[in-house]
Amino acid sequence: MNQDSTAQHSEHTQTALTETAGHGSATENSENIPPAQVFTHLLGELGDHHGFYIFSHKVCDLPYIFYDKDNGLNVYTSPEKLEASGKYTLHHGHPKRVIDEKGPGLDLSVTNFVAFQWLGFVIMLTIFGIAGRRAKKNPASAPTGIQNMLEALVVFIRDEVVRPNLPTNKLVDKLTPYFLSLFFFILILNLLGLVPGGHSATAAIGTTAALAITTFLVVNYTAFKEAGVKAWLHHLLGGAPIFLAPIMVPIEIIGLFTKPFALTIRLFANMSAGHIVLLSLVGLIFFFQTLLVSPVSVGFSVFIYCLETLVVFLQAYIFTMLSAVFVGLALGDHVHEEHAH
Repeated sequence: MNQDSTAQHSEHTQTALTETAGHGSATENSENIPPAQVFTHLLGELGDHHGFYIFSHKVCDLPYIFYDKDNGLNVYTSPEKLEASGKYTLHHGHPKRVIDEKGPGLDLSVTNFVAFQWLGFVIMLTIFGIAGRRAKKNPASAPTGIQNMLEALVVFIRDEVVRPNLPTNKLVDKLTPYFLSLFFFILILNLLGLVPGGHSATAAIGTTAALAITTFLVVNYTAFKEAGVKAWLHHLLGGAPIFLAPIMVPIEIIGLFTKPFALTIRLFANMSAGHIVLLSLVGLIFFFQTLLVSPVSVGFSVFIYCLETLVVFLQAYIFTMLSAVFVGLALGDHVHEEHAH
């Protein structure tokens, strides 16, 4: 959520908090709502939502998809149909089973962050489709515009991120498409969070965890395939003598899982922190209730917004770089073809 969406949330927040008050007239309650409570409500809306939102405006409903052993698989296209089914109900926006007021066993619902991930896929396929058609149409001419920008980024990721960390040209050619997809997907999702009205899917820990798990699978699959199972097991010793295996093997196994955990938390925390700081700066106006704070609040918000623009590129680069480093570390010295340099 960015600064523009915060301003439009305020009117919606006053209404929501007034309805929650439960007694008295709307005007009377809205005047008595503490500014701190309004800000706290806004801070809570940084999370995910059932529905596709631009700013605070709900564009459309997104499907609720639940599965549990009592009700089986159920799909509802709107909250009204979910309530009418008699199986589930919504409690503060969260689905609960009617029979025991517990959450559904498996919630596969399409949420706002999922919708923005799909939007990111569409944008990435579109821009690369345009660049690809231009390259095929004029293969001998110098690239211009979006083709030039994408080719520069592609060459940078291949030559400065992938190639220095992988031991062979064969692996560089094989894994470069994965690292390029990783970089551009994260970058586009990060940038969508800076667009007025947009939401950053990488500020959801589920998104960053899925990306980290994918890297974990790529790292270990590549190590198994290229270095072999024996070399992978030997790598668990960390270079120590065999008699230290009872100590080193558990440590190395823990290390296998701390790497994707670090990737998950790093991206999630950095993308969430920027939005929280922006909202906190705007929240100063709510707390002090004076326009004298506005120049300071807006000035610092613009500065943080510019800093966030740098962070979205930096975090996409760091995630991709660390993924390539982890692949190189997993292979170690067990691959002896020509070096990629």
